[in-house]
Amino acid sequence: MKYAPHNKGMRAWDALKLELGENGSKELRLTVYPQALHFPGRDKTHILGFSLVGFAPINGEDNSSDKDVFTAQDFEFKLCGLWQFIPVCRTPCISVFRNFNEEIKARIKPLDSARKVRFMKAQHLPLIWKDALVPPFRFNPKLQKEEQGKRYFVEIKARFIPGRDMFGFESLNGIPTEEIPPHFKPGKALKAEVLELKKQQKRAKAEEVSNVDRARSSPPTTTDKPKPTLKKKVVVQPETEETGGSDRTMDL
Repeated sequence: MKYAPHNKGMRAWDALKLELGENGSKELRLTVYPQALHFPGRDKTHILGFSLVGFAPINGEDNSSDKDVFTAQDFEFKLCGLWQFIPVCRTPCISVFRNFNEEIKARIKPLDSARKVRFMKAQHLPLIWKDALVPPFRFNPKLQKEEQGKRYFVEIKARFIPGRDMFGFESLNGIPTEEIPPHFKPGKALKAEVLELKKQQKRAKAEEVSNVDRARSSPPTTTDKPKPTLKKKVVVQPETEETGGSDRTMDL
């Protein structure tokens, strides 16, 4: 792999543009990380995108020092996570969380609530898995916690299906297990705090826009007109014999 995400702090996209500009490479094999965007409502279609992780020449050797990088064929991905349904998607998903790490925990501790939630956000990747060894978990609000179905952690190889914006199961990389590895997950209190903050920001922005529109649409009032400047009257006293015509006074 010619680029690893931590090399010299350079972003993958910047490194790719540099590679194309300097070497004029036309064919590169990209390593990407899937990202799914879901919308409220089960009838709304999700959007599946990818973020660039690294790249290498076609048929080039993977010389990356990171042995955890998954080497796969085109459109193949290694997916590890919880096999479950989520409320906003009709297709079951593999929910991929960030692995827990004490060092990372200490690093994100100073972050504000919004950035913490964004960092710990899971990727819910729709997966077609016919004849799955274990059923996807489906939360039932009518049942108590101990009555809910089992959650399974799965490790599979899947292939991206471009025409459907989802993945298709290919093979197992491990036996599904109920032992879920430690991972980052935002708590309810933290998510509620971020949600309330977003509502406050939305109300403040709406109020600001409303005030601007109100000011533009309001007709000018008399107080908006500039006040006329008052001219001071100068009075010249007539000359008399007592003043002798030598002195003049002006009352301003």
